[in-house]
Amino acid sequence: MKRILKKDSIIQASFFAALLMGYCFLAGVSLFIPLLTMIFAFHLVVFRGADHKRLMHVGLLLALAAFAASAIRMDERISVYYIPVASIPMLAMLLFSEMQLAFSMSFMASALVSLIAGTGSDHLLILFTGSVAAAYAVRDTRTRGTIWRAGLLVSLVQVLGYLLFHPSIDLVVFKQALKPLFLNGFICAGFVIATLKVFEYLFGELTAFSLLELSDSLNQPLLKRLAFEAPGTYHHSLVLSNIAGAAADEIRANQLLTRVGAYYHDIGKLVKPEYFTENQMMTDNKHDSLEPSMSRLVILNHVKEGVEIAQKEGLNSKIIDFIEQHHGTSVIHYFYQKALETDVEDDVEEETYRYPGPKPQTKEVAIVMLADAVEAATRSLEEHSPTKIEEVVRRVVNNKFIDGQLDECNLTLREIEKIGSSFSRVLNAMYHVRVKYPHAAKKTNGH
Repeated sequence: MKRILKKDSIIQASFFAALLMGYCFLAGVSLFIPLLTMIFAFHLVVFRGADHKRLMHVGLLLALAAFAASAIRMDERISVYYIPVASIPMLAMLLFSEMQLAFSMSFMASALVSLIAGTGSDHLLILFTGSVAAAYAVRDTRTRGTIWRAGLLVSLVQVLGYLLFHPSIDLVVFKQALKPLFLNGFICAGFVIATLKVFEYLFGELTAFSLLELSDSLNQPLLKRLAFEAPGTYHHSLVLSNIAGAAADEIRANQLLTRVGAYYHDIGKLVKPEYFTENQMMTDNKHDSLEPSMSRLVILNHVKEGVEIAQKEGLNSKIIDFIEQHHGTSVIHYFYQKALETDVEDDVEEETYRYPGPKPQTKEVAIVMLADAVEAATRSLEEHSPTKIEEVVRRVVNNKFIDGQLDECNLTLREIEKIGSSFSRVLNAMYHVRVKYPHAAKKTNGH
């Protein structure tokens, strides 16, 4: 019942409905629309936990459908079947990656357009089935070709729906209904492709297309810098993305977001790469000449500096979350223990050796945090046997859980178990024992 008390969201929903009611009154269309909008808004607030920001985004998308229906309604020369209703749930699916929300948007957009255009229930059902098909077709899409194929599916579904309601066909029906309904799907696909980047920017969302662009290490300046200035960190990030991505796929989290978050999580090490062990291949450990308190500051600062670099480069807030939260409030154990050993007055406080946080807020960030700790622990093993790897994975994951680092994300115990199993499987594949070939065989055929 706490969600019901989200006053700001309810006020926002009421405000939108009031505006829509005024518009409906002036435009002379059904006053049932504000009531429908209110019910939908309360559904989002109470059952979907939507905040005022999400309500504004959803409201803007639905307003576009209402505006298109109003504009075409005023011009009788244009068929109402040209209204690109299916583009609204397609955009919702691509932007928010929530099938239930896209399904709800399919009904709302179809109902709004049918009511404003003054068409019957058959038109509503035709639009609704086409919209649901569109939302389903673009789920997990990573190529623009998939959007065009979704548009073709919309065309076929809508034409089939019309023929089921109106079996008889003549030239007039073809021109007034079948032709517009068929072209409608391609209009929807074109509108989505043309406006998706704009809505990403306006809503602050990340689609698969933007994530793929961010993962392109050949063209992304930050990743190129990481490869040249901190090659050890760059390699660690690539390995981490494979480990974390497999775990995300195992629990049906956003695999692509997890992989990209892993690529960027340590970009703060660009400031002082030589102070991190993975980049100290040809040099001495610089921390040997520093006090533990100074080493602590260097290690802690890579999170703050990473956030600053990301903000300067204009990275999306969802990627910045990985940088800021991938250590949570964990203790820097090595330097904390070193401080305990060297401080004769025994006044070392554990809290001063903790990262500032916040703790991971999403499943994807939590997976990267766990994968980061597991990868570092297994890398230091002398023996990479399956038993040893499984023990390390179990110990690291349990320690993070006991330390409360997973308290603020919505991972279940079952999902944590699956994540650990995935880590063990991928790490065993990475460190598998290779067959030792006889010396003579190496010389055969020049190999």
